[in-house]
Amino acid sequence: MKSLLKINNLHVSFRRDDKWIETVHGIDFEVFEGKTLGIVGESGSGKSVSNLALMQLLDRRKSRIEADSILLEGYDISKLNEDQMSEVRGKKIAMIFQEPMTSLNPVYKCGFQVMEAVNLSQQVNESTSQRVETQRHKVAESQSQCQSQRQISTAKEKVLELFRKVMLPNPEIIFDKYPHELSGGQKQRVMIAMALVSNPQVLIADEPTTALDVTVQKEILKLLKDLQRENGMGMIFITHDLGVISEIADDVIVMNKGEIVEKGTVDNILNKAQHPYTKGLIACRPPLDYRLERLPVVKEFLDGKWIDNDQVKNELLITDEEREKQHEILYSQEPILKVRNLKTWYPLRKGVFGRTYDYIKSVDDVSFDVYPGETLGLVGESGCGKTTLGRSILRLVEPTSGEVIFEGNDITKLNHKELREYRKQAQIVFQDPYSSLNPRICVGDSIAEPMLVHGIEKDAKKRRERVCRLLEEVGLEASHYQRYPHEFSGGQRQRICIARALAVNPKLIICDESVSALDVSVQAQVLNLINRLKKEFHFTYIFISHDLSVVRFMSDRVVVMYNGKIQEMNEADALFNNPQNDYTKKLIAAICKV
Repeated sequence: MKSLLKINNLHVSFRRDDKWIETVHGIDFEVFEGKTLGIVGESGSGKSVSNLALMQLLDRRKSRIEADSILLEGYDISKLNEDQMSEVRGKKIAMIFQEPMTSLNPVYKCGFQVMEAVNLSQQVNESTSQRVETQRHKVAESQSQCQSQRQISTAKEKVLELFRKVMLPNPEIIFDKYPHELSGGQKQRVMIAMALVSNPQVLIADEPTTALDVTVQKEILKLLKDLQRENGMGMIFITHDLGVISEIADDVIVMNKGEIVEKGTVDNILNKAQHPYTKGLIACRPPLDYRLERLPVVKEFLDGKWIDNDQVKNELLITDEEREKQHEILYSQEPILKVRNLKTWYPLRKGVFGRTYDYIKSVDDVSFDVYPGETLGLVGESGCGKTTLGRSILRLVEPTSGEVIFEGNDITKLNHKELREYRKQAQIVFQDPYSSLNPRICVGDSIAEPMLVHGIEKDAKKRRERVCRLLEEVGLEASHYQRYPHEFSGGQRQRICIARALAVNPKLIICDESVSALDVSVQAQVLNLINRLKKEFHFTYIFISHDLSVVRFMSDRVVVMYNGKIQEMNEADALFNNPQNDYTKKLIAAICKV
Protein backbone atom coordinates (compact mmCIF):
# COMPACT_ATOMS: atom_id res chain seq x y z
CA MET A 1 0.00 0.00 0.00
CA LYS A 2 1.53 3.29 -1.14
CA SER A 3 1.92 6.03 1.48
CA LEU A 4 0.85 9.44 0.15
CA LEU A 5 1.06 11.61 3.26
CA LYS A 6 2.88 10.99 6.55
CA ILE A 7 2.89 13.42 9.49
CA ASN A 8 5.52 12.96 12.18
CA ASN A 9 5.33 14.73 15.56
CA LEU A 10 3.24 17.75 14.53
CA HIS A 11 2.96 20.62 17.03
CA VAL A 12 0.83 23.74 16.46
CA SER A 13 0.93 26.82 18.68
CA PHE A 14 -0.85 30.17 18.58
CA ARG A 15 0.40 33.46 19.95
CA ARG A 16 -1.79 35.20 22.50
CA ASP A 17 -0.34 38.47 23.76
CA ASP A 18 3.31 37.58 24.43
CA LYS A 19 2.76 33.87 25.06
CA TRP A 20 2.64 30.84 22.77
CA ILE A 21 -0.19 28.43 23.53
CA GLU A 22 0.16 24.93 22.08
CA THR A 23 -3.08 23.45 20.74
CA VAL A 24 -1.78 20.36 18.92
CA HIS A 25 0.68 18.23 20.87
CA GLY A 26 2.90 16.05 18.71
CA ILE A 27 0.49 13.97 16.62
CA ASP A 28 1.34 11.36 13.98
CA PHE A 29 -0.79 9.88 11.20
CA GLU A 30 -0.50 8.48 7.68
CA VAL A 31 -2.71 8.51 4.58
CA PHE A 32 -2.53 5.75 1.97
CA GLU A 33 -3.47 5.62 -1.70
CA GLY A 34 -7.16 4.82 -2.23
CA LYS A 35 -7.87 4.86 1.52
CA THR A 36 -9.77 7.29 3.78
CA LEU A 37 -8.52 8.35 7.18
CA GLY A 38 -11.31 9.63 9.42
CA ILE A 39 -10.48 12.21 12.10
CA VAL A 40 -13.12 12.65 14.82
CA GLY A 41 -13.38 14.74 17.93
CA GLU A 42 -15.23 17.64 19.48
CA SER A 43 -14.81 21.27 18.45
CA GLY A 44 -11.48 22.47 19.75
CA SER A 45 -9.92 19.01 19.66
CA GLY A 46 -7.39 20.14 17.04
CA LYS A 47 -8.61 18.11 14.07
CA SER A 48 -9.14 21.04 11.65
CA VAL A 49 -6.13 23.02 12.92
CA SER A 50 -3.84 20.03 12.30
CA ASN A 51 -4.87 19.83 8.67
CA LEU A 52 -4.73 23.58 8.10
CA ALA A 53 -1.22 23.44 9.56
CA LEU A 54 0.01 20.71 7.23
CA MET A 55 -1.25 22.78 4.29
CA GLN A 56 0.34 25.93 5.82
CA LEU A 57 -2.95 27.81 5.70
CA LEU A 58 -2.58 29.28 9.19
CA ASP A 59 -1.46 32.89 9.66
CA ARG A 60 2.34 32.66 9.88
CA ARG A 61 2.47 35.77 12.09
CA LYS A 62 0.17 34.34 14.74
CA SER A 63 0.91 30.62 14.56
CA ARG A 64 3.90 28.33 14.87
CA ILE A 65 4.06 24.96 13.15
CA GLU A 66 6.72 22.44 14.16
CA ALA A 67 7.13 18.88 12.92
CA ASP A 68 9.86 16.32 12.48
CA SER A 69 8.52 15.94 8.95
CA ILE A 70 5.40 16.25 6.79
CA LEU A 71 6.07 13.87 3.92
CA LEU A 72 3.98 14.22 0.75
CA GLU A 73 4.91 11.27 -1.51
CA GLY A 74 8.23 11.09 0.35
CA TYR A 75 9.04 14.79 -0.04
CA ASP A 76 9.14 16.93 3.15
CA ILE A 77 6.83 19.93 2.64
CA SER A 78 7.19 21.26 6.19
CA LYS A 79 10.26 23.30 5.17
CA LEU A 80 8.70 24.92 2.10
CA ASN A 81 8.12 28.67 1.95
CA GLU A 82 4.84 30.26 0.82
CA ASP A 83 5.85 30.48 -2.84
CA GLN A 84 6.81 26.80 -2.91
CA MET A 85 3.65 25.75 -1.05
CA SER A 86 1.50 27.53 -3.62
CA GLU A 87 2.74 24.94 -6.11
CA VAL A 88 1.73 22.10 -3.81
CA ARG A 89 -1.73 23.28 -2.74
CA GLY A 90 -4.41 22.28 -5.19
CA LYS A 91 -2.02 20.29 -7.39
CA LYS A 92 -0.81 17.72 -4.87
CA ILE A 93 -3.10 18.22 -1.90
CA ALA A 94 -6.49 19.97 -1.87
CA MET A 95 -9.07 20.86 0.75
CA ILE A 96 -12.87 21.06 0.87
CA PHE A 97 -13.89 23.48 3.60
CA GLN A 98 -16.86 23.06 5.92
CA GLU A 99 -18.91 26.09 4.91
CA PRO A 100 -19.07 26.66 1.13
CA MET A 101 -20.76 30.06 1.46
CA THR A 102 -17.70 31.45 3.25
CA SER A 103 -15.35 29.77 0.77
CA LEU A 104 -17.08 30.92 -2.42
CA ASN A 105 -17.01 34.59 -3.44
CA PRO A 106 -20.64 35.82 -3.42
CA VAL A 107 -20.07 38.43 -6.18
CA TYR A 108 -18.74 35.97 -8.79
CA LYS A 109 -20.60 33.22 -10.62
CA CYS A 110 -19.75 29.64 -9.61
CA GLY A 111 -18.39 28.65 -13.02
CA PHE A 112 -16.18 31.73 -13.10
CA GLN A 113 -14.64 30.84 -9.73
CA VAL A 114 -13.86 27.28 -10.77
CA MET A 115 -12.40 28.65 -14.03
CA GLU A 116 -10.05 30.74 -11.93
CA ALA A 117 -8.81 27.56 -10.24
CA VAL A 118 -8.39 25.91 -13.66
CA ASN A 119 -6.38 28.88 -14.99
CA LEU A 120 -4.16 28.98 -11.92
CA SER A 121 -3.50 25.25 -12.07
CA GLN A 122 -2.25 25.56 -15.65
CA GLN A 123 0.48 28.02 -14.69
CA VAL A 124 3.04 25.33 -13.88
CA ASN A 125 6.15 27.26 -14.92
CA GLU A 126 5.57 30.34 -12.78
CA SER A 127 5.88 29.89 -9.03
CA THR A 128 5.77 33.22 -7.24
CA SER A 129 2.89 34.42 -5.13
CA GLN A 130 2.95 37.62 -7.20
CA ARG A 131 2.08 35.58 -10.27
CA VAL A 132 -0.86 33.96 -8.46
CA GLU A 133 -2.22 37.29 -7.28
CA THR A 134 -1.72 38.87 -10.73
CA GLN A 135 -3.56 36.01 -12.38
CA ARG A 136 -6.47 36.38 -9.98
CA HIS A 137 -6.81 40.05 -10.80
CA LYS A 138 -6.59 39.35 -14.51
CA VAL A 139 -9.35 36.75 -14.37
CA ALA A 140 -11.57 38.98 -12.28
CA GLU A 141 -11.20 42.03 -14.53
CA SER A 142 -12.23 40.57 -17.83
CA GLN A 143 -11.84 37.19 -19.42
CA SER A 144 -11.64 38.71 -22.86
CA GLN A 145 -8.67 40.84 -21.88
CA CYS A 146 -6.77 38.09 -20.09
CA GLN A 147 -6.97 35.15 -22.41
CA SER A 148 -7.72 34.24 -25.94
CA GLN A 149 -11.20 33.03 -26.78
CA ARG A 150 -9.79 29.56 -27.33
CA GLN A 151 -8.26 29.44 -23.83
CA ILE A 152 -11.52 30.63 -22.31
CA SER A 153 -13.46 27.98 -24.19
CA THR A 154 -11.04 25.25 -23.08
CA ALA A 155 -11.19 26.35 -19.44
CA LYS A 156 -14.99 26.52 -19.52
CA GLU A 157 -15.25 23.04 -20.99
CA LYS A 158 -12.96 21.77 -18.22
CA VAL A 159 -15.27 23.33 -15.59
CA LEU A 160 -18.39 21.81 -17.20
CA GLU A 161 -16.63 18.43 -17.28
CA LEU A 162 -15.89 18.76 -13.55
CA PHE A 163 -19.50 19.76 -12.84
CA ARG A 164 -20.70 16.64 -14.65
CA LYS A 165 -18.16 14.57 -12.73
CA VAL A 166 -19.58 15.71 -9.39
CA MET A 167 -23.11 15.10 -10.77
CA LEU A 168 -24.36 18.68 -10.65
CA PRO A 169 -27.70 18.92 -12.50
CA ASN A 170 -27.70 21.14 -15.60
CA PRO A 171 -23.98 22.12 -15.48
CA GLU A 172 -24.43 24.90 -18.06
CA ILE A 173 -27.05 26.57 -15.86
CA ILE A 174 -25.05 26.08 -12.64
CA PHE A 175 -22.04 27.65 -14.38
CA ASP A 176 -23.87 31.00 -14.57
CA LYS A 177 -25.39 30.86 -11.07
CA TYR A 178 -24.18 32.79 -8.04
CA PRO A 179 -23.47 30.81 -4.84
CA HIS A 180 -26.61 32.08 -3.07
CA GLU A 181 -28.76 30.67 -5.88
CA LEU A 182 -27.67 27.09 -5.16
CA SER A 183 -28.76 24.64 -2.48
CA GLY A 184 -26.37 23.50 0.25
CA GLY A 185 -25.65 20.22 -1.52
CA GLN A 186 -25.04 21.97 -4.86
CA LYS A 187 -22.61 24.47 -3.28
CA GLN A 188 -20.74 21.59 -1.67
CA ARG A 189 -20.47 19.88 -5.08
CA VAL A 190 -19.04 23.07 -6.58
CA MET A 191 -16.40 23.07 -3.81
CA ILE A 192 -15.58 19.42 -4.57
CA ALA A 193 -15.25 20.24 -8.28
CA MET A 194 -12.85 23.09 -7.44
CA ALA A 195 -10.76 20.77 -5.26
CA LEU A 196 -10.52 18.21 -8.10
CA VAL A 197 -9.23 20.68 -10.72
CA SER A 198 -5.65 19.35 -10.61
CA ASN A 199 -6.43 15.73 -9.65
CA PRO A 200 -4.74 15.97 -6.22
CA GLN A 201 -3.14 12.92 -4.62
CA VAL A 202 -4.61 13.81 -1.22
CA LEU A 203 -8.01 15.36 -0.57
CA ILE A 204 -8.89 16.84 2.84
CA ALA A 205 -12.65 17.11 3.49
CA ASP A 206 -13.34 19.26 6.56
CA GLU A 207 -16.88 18.61 7.83
CA PRO A 208 -18.31 18.71 4.27
CA THR A 209 -21.69 17.21 5.25
CA THR A 210 -22.35 18.76 8.69
CA ALA A 211 -25.34 20.94 7.80
CA LEU A 212 -26.75 18.80 4.97
CA ASP A 213 -29.92 16.71 4.88
CA VAL A 214 -29.48 12.97 5.34
CA THR A 215 -30.28 12.29 1.68
CA VAL A 216 -27.91 14.96 0.35
CA GLN A 217 -25.28 13.79 2.84
CA LYS A 218 -25.63 10.24 1.49
CA GLU A 219 -25.15 11.53 -2.07
CA ILE A 220 -22.03 13.55 -1.16
CA LEU A 221 -20.45 10.59 0.65
CA LYS A 222 -21.13 8.30 -2.31
CA LEU A 223 -19.72 10.91 -4.68
CA LEU A 224 -16.50 11.22 -2.68
CA LYS A 225 -16.06 7.45 -2.54
CA ASP A 226 -16.69 7.13 -6.30
CA LEU A 227 -14.17 9.89 -7.07
CA GLN A 228 -11.65 8.26 -4.76
CA ARG A 229 -11.98 4.90 -6.54
CA GLU A 230 -11.71 6.62 -9.92
CA ASN A 231 -8.64 8.75 -9.12
CA GLY A 232 -6.90 6.62 -6.46
CA MET A 233 -6.84 9.56 -4.04
CA GLY A 234 -5.98 9.34 -0.41
CA MET A 235 -8.55 11.18 1.68
CA ILE A 236 -8.71 12.74 5.13
CA PHE A 237 -12.31 13.10 6.30
CA ILE A 238 -12.81 15.38 9.32
CA THR A 239 -16.10 15.16 11.20
CA HIS A 240 -17.71 14.93 14.62
CA ASP A 241 -20.30 12.43 13.36
CA LEU A 242 -19.28 8.82 13.93
CA GLY A 243 -22.18 7.68 11.75
CA VAL A 244 -20.57 9.42 8.77
CA ILE A 245 -17.20 7.91 9.68
CA SER A 246 -18.73 4.42 9.59
CA GLU A 247 -19.88 5.08 6.01
CA ILE A 248 -16.71 6.47 4.47
CA ALA A 249 -13.54 5.78 6.54
CA ASP A 250 -11.11 2.86 6.47
CA ASP A 251 -9.05 3.97 9.46
CA VAL A 252 -9.89 6.40 12.27
CA ILE A 253 -8.00 8.60 14.71
CA VAL A 254 -9.83 10.13 17.67
CA MET A 255 -8.58 13.51 18.89
CA ASN A 256 -9.17 15.24 22.21
CA LYS A 257 -7.48 18.44 23.42
CA GLY A 258 -4.88 18.37 20.68
CA GLU A 259 -3.84 14.75 21.19
CA ILE A 260 -4.66 11.44 19.52
CA VAL A 261 -6.31 9.33 22.22
CA GLU A 262 -7.11 6.31 20.04
CA LYS A 263 -6.48 5.04 16.52
CA GLY A 264 -7.35 1.94 14.54
CA THR A 265 -9.57 0.52 11.82
CA VAL A 266 -13.11 1.87 11.63
CA ASP A 267 -14.47 -1.49 12.85
CA ASN A 268 -12.19 -1.60 15.90
CA ILE A 269 -12.90 2.01 16.88
CA LEU A 270 -16.68 1.78 16.55
CA ASN A 271 -17.16 -1.72 17.96
CA LYS A 272 -14.18 -2.24 20.27
CA ALA A 273 -13.34 1.25 21.54
CA GLN A 274 -10.91 1.29 24.45
CA HIS A 275 -10.60 4.93 25.50
CA PRO A 276 -13.41 6.45 27.64
CA TYR A 277 -13.50 9.52 25.37
CA THR A 278 -14.19 7.40 22.29
CA LYS A 279 -16.83 5.40 24.16
CA GLY A 280 -18.48 8.69 25.19
CA LEU A 281 -18.57 10.01 21.62
CA ILE A 282 -20.25 6.80 20.44
CA ALA A 283 -22.75 6.66 23.31
CA CYS A 284 -23.93 10.27 23.17
CA ARG A 285 -25.27 9.87 19.64
CA PRO A 286 -29.06 9.21 19.85
CA PRO A 287 -29.70 5.49 19.25
CA LEU A 288 -32.12 4.31 16.58
CA ASP A 289 -33.08 0.89 17.97
CA TYR A 290 -34.06 1.80 21.54
CA ARG A 291 -35.11 4.82 23.60
CA LEU A 292 -33.23 6.40 26.50
CA GLU A 293 -34.50 8.62 29.31
CA ARG A 294 -31.60 10.96 28.53
CA LEU A 295 -28.39 10.86 26.51
CA PRO A 296 -25.09 10.18 28.29
CA VAL A 297 -22.39 12.82 27.82
CA VAL A 298 -18.68 12.44 27.23
CA LYS A 299 -17.69 13.90 30.61
CA GLU A 300 -19.55 11.11 32.39
CA PHE A 301 -17.41 8.52 30.60
CA LEU A 302 -14.20 10.43 31.37
CA ASP A 303 -15.25 10.65 35.03
CA GLY A 304 -15.88 6.90 35.15
CA LYS A 305 -19.65 7.04 35.67
CA TRP A 306 -20.31 4.86 32.62
CA ILE A 307 -18.19 1.93 31.52
CA ASP A 308 -19.80 1.16 28.19
CA ASN A 309 -22.96 1.57 26.13
CA ASP A 310 -24.53 -1.60 27.55
CA GLN A 311 -24.48 -0.11 31.05
CA VAL A 312 -26.05 3.10 29.71
CA LYS A 313 -28.80 1.12 28.01
CA ASN A 314 -29.56 -0.96 31.10
CA GLU A 315 -29.89 2.06 33.41
CA LEU A 316 -31.53 4.66 31.16
CA LEU A 317 -33.77 2.50 28.93
CA ILE A 318 -37.45 3.53 28.55
CA THR A 319 -39.66 0.51 27.89
CA ASP A 320 -42.53 0.44 25.40
CA GLU A 321 -44.99 0.03 28.28
CA GLU A 322 -43.71 3.18 30.02
CA ARG A 323 -43.96 5.17 26.80
CA GLU A 324 -47.51 3.94 26.12
CA LYS A 325 -48.62 5.11 29.58
CA GLN A 326 -47.04 8.54 29.00
CA HIS A 327 -48.80 8.91 25.66
CA GLU A 328 -52.15 7.74 27.03
CA ILE A 329 -52.10 10.66 29.48
CA LEU A 330 -50.62 13.09 26.92
CA TYR A 331 -53.23 12.54 24.20
CA SER A 332 -56.22 12.56 26.54
CA GLN A 333 -55.88 16.38 26.70
CA GLU A 334 -57.33 19.10 24.52
CA PRO A 335 -54.77 20.24 21.87
CA ILE A 336 -52.94 23.47 22.66
CA LEU A 337 -52.39 24.13 18.94
CA LYS A 338 -54.57 23.24 15.95
CA VAL A 339 -53.31 23.83 12.41
CA ARG A 340 -56.02 23.55 9.78
CA ASN A 341 -55.50 23.61 5.99
CA LEU A 342 -52.57 26.01 6.33
CA LYS A 343 -51.08 27.38 3.11
CA THR A 344 -48.10 29.68 2.68
CA TRP A 345 -47.52 30.42 -0.99
CA TYR A 346 -45.01 32.82 -2.53
CA PRO A 347 -46.03 34.45 -5.84
CA LEU A 348 -43.74 34.34 -8.87
CA ARG A 349 -44.06 37.52 -10.91
CA LYS A 350 -42.83 38.76 -14.28
CA GLY A 351 -43.41 41.65 -16.64
CA VAL A 352 -43.49 45.42 -16.12
CA PHE A 353 -46.55 45.24 -13.89
CA GLY A 354 -45.38 42.24 -11.91
CA ARG A 355 -48.08 39.85 -13.08
CA THR A 356 -48.24 36.67 -10.99
CA TYR A 357 -47.81 33.63 -13.23
CA ASP A 358 -47.24 30.92 -10.61
CA TYR A 359 -46.66 30.20 -6.91
CA ILE A 360 -44.01 28.48 -4.80
CA LYS A 361 -46.14 26.36 -2.48
CA SER A 362 -43.85 26.22 0.58
CA VAL A 363 -46.67 25.05 2.85
CA ASP A 364 -49.58 23.48 1.03
CA ASP A 365 -52.76 22.46 2.87
CA VAL A 366 -51.15 21.26 6.12
CA SER A 367 -53.24 20.14 9.13
CA PHE A 368 -52.22 18.68 12.52
CA ASP A 369 -52.69 19.07 16.29
CA VAL A 370 -50.13 19.62 19.05
CA TYR A 371 -50.95 18.60 22.63
CA PRO A 372 -49.78 20.29 25.87
CA GLY A 373 -46.43 18.85 26.96
CA GLU A 374 -45.85 17.12 23.61
CA THR A 375 -42.76 17.33 21.41
CA LEU A 376 -43.83 17.14 17.79
CA GLY A 377 -40.95 16.38 15.42
CA LEU A 378 -40.97 17.97 11.98
CA VAL A 379 -38.60 16.41 9.42
CA GLY A 380 -37.84 16.62 5.73
CA GLU A 381 -35.18 17.72 3.26
CA SER A 382 -34.18 21.34 2.75
CA GLY A 383 -36.91 23.13 0.85
CA CYS A 384 -39.69 20.83 2.06
CA GLY A 385 -41.40 23.70 3.94
CA LYS A 386 -40.73 22.74 7.56
CA THR A 387 -39.07 26.04 8.54
CA THR A 388 -41.72 28.06 6.69
CA LEU A 389 -44.38 26.09 8.54
CA GLY A 390 -42.77 26.88 11.90
CA ARG A 391 -42.56 30.59 11.06
CA SER A 392 -46.12 30.63 9.72
CA ILE A 393 -47.36 29.27 13.06
CA LEU A 394 -45.73 32.28 14.76
CA ARG A 395 -46.78 34.62 11.94
CA LEU A 396 -43.19 35.58 11.31
CA VAL A 397 -44.29 34.67 7.80
CA GLU A 398 -47.84 35.59 6.81
CA PRO A 399 -49.89 32.51 5.83
CA THR A 400 -51.81 32.65 2.56
CA SER A 401 -54.83 30.85 4.00
CA GLY A 402 -55.90 28.39 6.67
CA GLU A 403 -56.16 28.52 10.46
CA VAL A 404 -53.63 28.40 13.29
CA ILE A 405 -55.65 28.03 16.49
CA PHE A 406 -53.68 28.51 19.73
CA GLU A 407 -55.68 27.95 22.91
CA GLY A 408 -58.92 28.61 21.03
CA ASN A 409 -57.76 31.79 19.21
CA ASP A 410 -57.05 31.89 15.48
CA ILE A 411 -53.72 33.73 15.32
CA THR A 412 -54.14 34.47 11.59
CA LYS A 413 -56.84 36.98 12.54
CA LEU A 414 -54.99 38.74 15.39
CA ASN A 415 -54.17 42.43 15.17
CA HIS A 416 -50.73 43.83 15.98
CA LYS A 417 -51.36 44.23 19.72
CA GLU A 418 -52.91 40.77 20.05
CA LEU A 419 -50.08 39.25 18.02
CA ARG A 420 -47.50 40.67 20.39
CA GLU A 421 -49.34 39.03 23.31
CA TYR A 422 -49.42 35.72 21.41
CA ARG A 423 -45.66 35.83 20.86
CA LYS A 424 -45.25 36.06 24.58
CA GLN A 425 -46.81 32.60 24.69
CA ALA A 426 -45.01 31.18 21.64
CA GLN A 427 -41.25 31.54 21.11
CA ILE A 428 -38.68 30.26 18.60
CA VAL A 429 -35.05 29.12 18.92
CA PHE A 430 -33.34 29.65 15.56
CA GLN A 431 -30.74 27.43 13.89
CA ASP A 432 -27.77 29.80 14.05
CA PRO A 433 -27.40 31.29 17.52
CA TYR A 434 -24.60 33.63 16.43
CA SER A 435 -26.81 35.44 13.90
CA SER A 436 -29.70 35.45 16.41
CA LEU A 437 -27.72 37.36 19.04
CA ASN A 438 -26.71 41.00 18.64
CA PRO A 439 -22.88 41.01 18.74
CA ARG A 440 -22.87 44.52 20.23
CA ILE A 441 -25.06 43.62 23.23
CA CYS A 442 -23.92 41.50 26.16
CA VAL A 443 -25.81 38.23 26.53
CA GLY A 444 -27.51 39.29 29.76
CA ASP A 445 -29.13 42.27 28.05
CA SER A 446 -30.11 40.08 25.08
CA ILE A 447 -31.97 37.73 27.44
CA ALA A 448 -33.56 40.66 29.30
CA GLU A 449 -34.77 42.36 26.11
CA PRO A 450 -37.95 40.22 25.67
CA MET A 451 -38.87 41.05 29.27
CA LEU A 452 -38.72 44.76 28.45
CA VAL A 453 -40.81 44.27 25.30
CA HIS A 454 -43.51 42.32 27.14
CA GLY A 455 -43.43 44.28 30.41
CA ILE A 456 -42.10 41.44 32.58
CA GLU A 457 -40.21 42.38 35.77
CA LYS A 458 -40.33 46.17 35.39
CA ASP A 459 -37.67 46.64 38.06
CA ALA A 460 -34.15 46.46 36.52
CA LYS A 461 -32.70 44.68 39.55
CA LYS A 462 -35.38 41.96 39.40
CA ARG A 463 -34.83 41.54 35.65
CA ARG A 464 -31.13 41.04 36.23
CA GLU A 465 -31.80 38.49 38.97
CA ARG A 466 -34.20 36.62 36.68
CA VAL A 467 -31.63 36.60 33.85
CA CYS A 468 -28.97 35.23 36.21
CA ARG A 469 -31.35 32.44 37.29
CA LEU A 470 -32.08 31.62 33.63
CA LEU A 471 -28.36 31.46 32.81
CA GLU A 472 -27.87 28.98 35.65
CA GLU A 473 -30.97 27.08 34.55
CA VAL A 474 -29.44 26.42 31.11
CA GLY A 475 -26.09 25.34 32.55
CA LEU A 476 -24.18 28.64 32.39
CA GLU A 477 -23.09 30.99 35.16
CA ALA A 478 -24.52 34.27 36.44
CA SER A 479 -21.06 35.82 35.89
CA HIS A 480 -21.57 35.33 32.13
CA TYR A 481 -24.12 38.18 32.12
CA GLN A 482 -21.65 40.82 30.87
CA ARG A 483 -19.96 38.67 28.24
CA TYR A 484 -20.58 39.03 24.50
CA PRO A 485 -21.71 36.31 22.04
CA HIS A 486 -18.27 35.86 20.43
CA GLU A 487 -16.85 34.84 23.84
CA PHE A 488 -18.93 31.65 23.90
CA SER A 489 -18.81 28.33 22.07
CA GLY A 490 -21.59 27.24 19.68
CA GLY A 491 -23.25 25.08 22.31
CA GLN A 492 -23.10 27.86 24.90
CA ARG A 493 -24.62 30.37 22.45
CA GLN A 494 -27.47 27.95 21.81
CA ARG A 495 -28.06 27.73 25.58
CA ILE A 496 -28.22 31.54 25.69
CA CYS A 497 -30.88 31.53 22.94
CA ILE A 498 -32.88 28.95 24.90
CA ALA A 499 -32.61 31.14 28.02
CA ARG A 500 -33.88 34.11 26.00
CA ALA A 501 -36.87 32.07 24.80
CA LEU A 502 -37.63 31.08 28.41
CA ALA A 503 -37.47 34.70 29.63
CA VAL A 504 -41.17 35.34 28.85
CA ASN A 505 -42.52 32.03 30.25
CA PRO A 506 -43.87 30.71 26.92
CA LYS A 507 -46.14 27.70 26.55
CA LEU A 508 -44.99 26.76 23.04
CA ILE A 509 -41.39 26.76 21.78
CA ILE A 510 -40.40 26.06 18.16
CA CYS A 511 -36.84 24.72 17.87
CA ASP A 512 -35.73 25.30 14.26
CA GLU A 513 -32.64 23.16 13.56
CA SER A 514 -31.36 24.29 16.95
CA VAL A 515 -28.71 21.52 17.28
CA SER A 516 -27.86 20.77 13.65
CA ALA A 517 -24.36 22.27 13.61
CA LEU A 518 -23.27 21.15 17.09
CA ASP A 519 -20.84 18.40 18.03
CA VAL A 520 -22.52 15.16 19.10
CA SER A 521 -21.33 15.69 22.69
CA VAL A 522 -22.58 19.30 22.88
CA GLN A 523 -25.72 18.25 21.02
CA ALA A 524 -26.42 15.63 23.69
CA GLN A 525 -26.10 18.27 26.43
CA VAL A 526 -28.50 20.68 24.66
CA LEU A 527 -31.04 17.93 23.94
CA ASN A 528 -30.95 16.81 27.58
CA LEU A 529 -31.41 20.45 28.63
CA ILE A 530 -34.46 20.89 26.37
CA ASN A 531 -36.06 17.73 27.77
CA ARG A 532 -35.30 18.70 31.37
CA LEU A 533 -36.83 22.15 30.89
CA LYS A 534 -39.87 20.53 29.29
CA LYS A 535 -40.47 18.43 32.42
CA GLU A 536 -39.83 21.30 34.84
CA PHE A 537 -41.84 24.01 33.08
CA HIS A 538 -44.35 21.85 31.11
CA PHE A 539 -43.38 23.30 27.73
CA THR A 540 -44.73 22.16 24.40
CA TYR A 541 -42.21 21.86 21.54
CA ILE A 542 -42.27 21.71 17.78
CA PHE A 543 -38.83 20.29 17.01
CA ILE A 544 -37.66 20.95 13.42
CA SER A 545 -34.62 19.04 12.18
CA HIS A 546 -33.14 17.10 9.27
CA ASP A 547 -31.34 14.74 11.68
CA LEU A 548 -33.72 11.81 12.01
CA SER A 549 -31.90 10.15 14.91
CA VAL A 550 -32.26 13.36 16.96
CA VAL A 551 -35.92 13.72 15.98
CA ARG A 552 -36.69 10.14 17.04
CA PHE A 553 -35.03 10.66 20.42
CA MET A 554 -36.81 13.97 21.10
CA SER A 555 -40.29 13.44 19.67
CA ASP A 556 -43.54 11.92 20.81
CA ARG A 557 -44.91 12.08 17.27
CA VAL A 558 -43.22 12.87 13.96
CA VAL A 559 -44.51 14.74 10.90
CA VAL A 560 -42.69 14.06 7.60
CA MET A 561 -42.92 16.83 4.99
CA TYR A 562 -42.10 16.92 1.28
CA ASN A 563 -42.86 19.69 -1.24
CA GLY A 564 -44.92 21.60 1.32
CA LYS A 565 -47.21 18.66 2.16
CA ILE A 566 -47.40 16.15 4.98
CA GLN A 567 -46.39 12.73 3.69
CA GLU A 568 -46.73 10.80 6.94
CA MET A 569 -47.52 11.41 10.61
CA ASN A 570 -47.25 8.86 13.39
CA GLU A 571 -45.90 8.08 16.84
CA ALA A 572 -42.11 8.39 16.63
CA ASP A 573 -41.11 4.76 17.30
CA ALA A 574 -43.88 3.39 15.08
CA LEU A 575 -42.89 5.67 12.21
CA PHE A 576 -39.22 4.70 12.36
CA ASN A 577 -39.85 1.00 12.88
CA ASN A 578 -42.58 0.66 10.28
CA PRO A 579 -42.68 3.62 7.82
CA GLN A 580 -45.59 3.56 5.40
CA ASN A 581 -44.65 6.27 2.89
CA ASP A 582 -41.92 5.72 0.28
CA TYR A 583 -40.38 9.12 0.99
CA THR A 584 -40.18 8.33 4.72
CA LYS A 585 -38.51 5.01 3.88
CA LYS A 586 -35.97 6.89 1.74
CA LEU A 587 -35.13 9.30 4.59
CA ILE A 588 -34.69 6.51 7.13
CA ALA A 589 -32.56 4.45 4.72
CA ALA A 590 -30.22 7.44 4.31
CA ILE A 591 -29.35 7.62 8.04
CA CYS A 592 -25.67 6.89 8.70
CA LYS A 593 -25.61 4.18 11.36
CA VAL A 594 -22.78 3.60 13.83
